[in-house]
Amino acid sequence: MGDKIHVVIIDDHPLFRDGVAQTLATAPDIEIVGQGASADDAVRLTRDLLPDILLLDITIPGGGLSAAQTVATACPVTKIVMLTASEDEDNLTSALRAGAKAYILKGVSARELVSIIRGVFAGEVYVTPSLATSLLMEMTATPSGARPPLSLLDELTERERQILELVASGASNKEIGQKLYLSEKTVKHYMTNILQKLQVRNRVEAALMAQRTSQLQQKA
Repeated sequence: MGDKIHVVIIDDHPLFRDGVAQTLATAPDIEIVGQGASADDAVRLTRDLLPDILLLDITIPGGGLSAAQTVATACPVTKIVMLTASEDEDNLTSALRAGAKAYILKGVSARELVSIIRGVFAGEVYVTPSLATSLLMEMTATPSGARPPLSLLDELTERERQILELVASGASNKEIGQKLYLSEKTVKHYMTNILQKLQVRNRVEAALMAQRTSQLQQKA
């Protein structure tokens, strides 16, 4: 595949899709290898082309969330980025559960979109800040009988705390390894342990929990 980030764009609005394609095409390290308008297109093109990134809208015919689930299972090498107008929190959490690595609202600037795609390709995760706050509030609401987030964080070792802080700052596993003089494989092992201890599903939720805890401690 060379050094370029190969991207497939799926959106059922041709003008918007063409605009995104033109925007990304200006980046020297990104190449658009396919475009489509439906969930079927998303699955077919991803299986045929195995792109690095699948840029996917939620409201496409056949359902973007359904396509994301199928792609995540059939082509785990492809990283899914939701680019949508939907600010629905249920769609956000469903997308993350389906395997999406980023959730971006339409209206994002061209420069930011390129930056996010590069970040996801490098192993980072991204949620539009306004939605991240809502997700954070939902996560940190403690149901009856459940353990509060602060006590879960207390179970982390000093090394795990260091890694989580770097995750919260947006660092990829590779960058974390370089800063802490660990192999990328070792960082992944730590991350698996961190997710289990914090009882969260992915890096986004772990990072949000860390950020929320930091805010609470600053207010205390």
